[in-house]
Formats: sequence, C-alpha cells, structure tokens
Amino acid sequence: MTGVAGAALYAAVFHSVGAVYEHDPSATANLAGLFLSLGCMVTALWVAVSFYIYTIFSVLFFLALIPAFLAGVLARSQFPAPQPLAHPSLGQVMRDFRSPAAVMFSLLIFFQFGNEYAVAGWLPLFLIQRLGISPESALWLLALFWFALMTGRSVAQFALRRVRRARLLLAAVVADLFGCVVLLATENLFGVITGILLIAAGFAVIFPVLAEQMGGRFPNYHPVFFSGIFSFAMAGGLLAPWSLGYLAQAWGIQAVMGLPLAGSVMVFLLLVLIWIEARLTGPRAFRTG
Repeated sequence: MTGVAGAALYAAVFHSVGAVYEHDPSATANLAGLFLSLGCMVTALWVAVSFYIYTIFSVLFFLALIPAFLAGVLARSQFPAPQPLAHPSLGQVMRDFRSPAAVMFSLLIFFQFGNEYAVAGWLPLFLIQRLGISPESALWLLALFWFALMTGRSVAQFALRRVRRARLLLAAVVADLFGCVVLLATENLFGVITGILLIAAGFAVIFPVLAEQMGGRFPNYHPVFFSGIFSFAMAGGLLAPWSLGYLAQAWGIQAVMGLPLAGSVMVFLLLVLIWIEARLTGPRAFRTG
C-alpha cells in the first residue's frame, strides 16, 4: 500500500511541476532531490531520537501523522488543472531501444539509482555490524548522509553554471569511489564520516546533470511517466537494496559497500562510453559545457 501510494503521489507532484521541469530540468530535479533529502534526514533524526524512548509502533504512528495531516490539508485545497502531457507512442518508445545513447543513459541511471538506494537503505546496518556502532549512532550518521546530500545538491546547482559538466561528473564519480573504499577500509569514526561525506558529495551531482542531459537529448523522457526505456532503468535500480540482502548473507556485510563501489565503476565506464559515442556520432549527445 505504501509503494502504490508513493508512486501515485510521485506522479501527481511531478504533474504539478511539469511546466517548471520543461523550463529547467536540472534545477527542478535538484530541488525535488533536496526536499527528498530533507524529509529522509528528518525521518532518520526522529527515529534516532526516539529509538530508546518509544516502541516501534509508536514511532510509526507518529510518522503516519504526517501524511494524515497533509491529506487533510489537500482535501480542502484547490489546484489549477495541469496541462495534459502527450505520452509517447509505441513506435517512439521502441526507437529508444535502438539508440545506443539511450541504452547507455538508461544503464547509467540503473547503476546510479542502485548505488544511492543501496547506501541509503543499508548504511546503518553496515555501520552496526562492521564497526559495532550503536543503532542510535548509526541513525545519526544516516541523518548526516542525508544532510550532506541535501547540502551537496544546493552547491551543485550553483556549480552547474560555472563548472563544465564533464568535470563535475568526473569529480562526483571519483568521490563515490573513494567514499566506498574509505568505508570498506576504515575502523574509526573519522573514516566513517569522511566516507559518508565523499559518497554524498558524489551522489548530489550526478542525477541533476543526467536529468539536464536527458531533457535535451531525449524529448520522450519526462519524469511524470518515466517513458520508454528509462522506466526499466529506474525500476531496475531499486533492485540493488533487495539484492544486497542475499549478497551480504553470502559474502558478509562488506558487500553493502562493495556493490556501490562496483556500481560507481560502471557509472564511470558508461560516462566514458557516452562521451565517445557523442564524439563519433557528430551531434553532441552529452553536453560537457
């Protein structure tokens, strides 16, 4: 029920900001990600503060009050009718599958979404089992991850106007790689904080830049319905947290950071391939400026 409700809410929200997205895809995606990070940070802080005070039922009950309050507010609100969006035809969708750039972009989103959801979902358990950190402290560190991600998205919006996209993406992927390596190797709190900040800094940059590139390169793409080949990429990225349960059981808790590390390597290789494809095909499928 939560998954279905979240999908419907996600589509409704992006319908309401569709015109803004078409005007500036990167800024819209960045702002949406910023508020997503804020909500996740507040939730992690609430669970950390109440971990030893309230029962699980009480924690979830208080969290349920938030959508209940918003449902009451929205029930009495009126919104202008959004402009209808033209869904792509089956022929347009199939043409995406024949485009090497579209396939590589979708794979890039697949691995990047997998990296982000894997770290966000498994970070507390990794810290508890790998370093023996208390659950409360692990949740505070998860809140730090979301705070760093939120701050990084704010900084990235200004950097997009001043720094070449290729350099930003390269720096982001390198930060991801080093962050995962640090978390795999560290045995103290300083290393944990350093790794978390590096990973968050990398994650904060990648998706806003990709949203900007896809908005200009693929007119069929729109965040309301994740049309065409990109729907498979974004849905597939959600499989990473699920697969980590099996990998951690087979190879140990180190797999929690090993999978994002391998995913970051794939992101780097795909960025190189997209850049090469853009150079060979003439039209610049990937803006670097």
